[in-house]
Amino acid sequence: MPSSSAKATADDDRTATGAGRKLGSGFVLPALLCLLVAATLYSVTIGRYDLSVADVTYILIDNIHPVVVPYWDPVQEVVVEQVRVPRILAAIVIGFGLSMSGAALQGLFRNPLVDPGIIGVTSGAGFGGTLAILLGLQGYLLLTMAFLFGIGSVFLVKLLSTVRGRTSMLTLVLAGVVISAFFSAAISIAKLLADPFQKLPAITYWLMGSIASSNYLDVLLLAVAVVPSAIAIFLLRFQINILSLGEEKARALGARVVLVQWIVLVASALISAGVVATSGIIGWVGLVIPHVARALVGADHQRLLPVSGVLGAIYLLLVDNLARTVTTAEIPLGIITALIGVPVFAIILRRLHAKGGWSGD
Repeated sequence: MPSSSAKATADDDRTATGAGRKLGSGFVLPALLCLLVAATLYSVTIGRYDLSVADVTYILIDNIHPVVVPYWDPVQEVVVEQVRVPRILAAIVIGFGLSMSGAALQGLFRNPLVDPGIIGVTSGAGFGGTLAILLGLQGYLLLTMAFLFGIGSVFLVKLLSTVRGRTSMLTLVLAGVVISAFFSAAISIAKLLADPFQKLPAITYWLMGSIASSNYLDVLLLAVAVVPSAIAIFLLRFQINILSLGEEKARALGARVVLVQWIVLVASALISAGVVATSGIIGWVGLVIPHVARALVGADHQRLLPVSGVLGAIYLLLVDNLARTVTTAEIPLGIITALIGVPVFAIILRRLHAKGGWSGD
């Protein structure tokens, strides 16, 4: 048996390690914010029109206050301001929103396999957009239908999961799986009925997710859906910490369990519906990124939520850079996020299982 002095030394080592991790995690968010700014500036420079960071900086500053005599080509100014900046902003907002909602849902459900699509919003919004394309609707009619179907799927999930006025998280997950399966089948039917030469390729490409055609109005719509929802989730960070201990313990500590659950669910639904409506289905971001953030700063949602958001913004920004530069034809974002997300998540899942599951996180 180990001596008492050995036990004391081991306890001191664990305490020192925990204190060091807590101290180190305080520098993670500022470092990630600096990395996000650098990645943003770099992302504007890459593409078919070569630009330097100085060129991009001057072009952007010139819109606020003319500091130099314009020396750049007008085409370069259009490329920066009308083509690259809107899609870069869209990637940042989408990555931030999906990752933050994924981190909140994993804590809420106490399940590392949960992502924003678990409540059926992704499939519902995907069907709404598919139906709009099938009916020949474009532009903001498509956005409206996708968003409404996404939000409507939440009410269907709530209707199915509520029995005698009470809703359990397990029943909610099962209802989300049922609704997702229903809308996935409906999407398949719509693709079967679509014109194979025009509408079917449009539906297929839209479902794979892309921000190639994003403009400032799309970014505004994304911000309206993501920013208030992300703020609501962050304000509930301490309640999410309590709920991650389990419903029984949370009720014993006086948490308003049902209210917190539905605020987080509705906020996540708004984020997912807004993303799918403007950009199609972009998967694996809200599932994988929170695990990476948790490895950096731990499971405390006060640090985990903002770190997940910023890390997700950086990740999707870099993925979009790959999508538009790897080949001459742009690759849909959903394909790249799946190709990267599947092996990364497999590694995370193995490590999580080796550590004893969720409780060991």
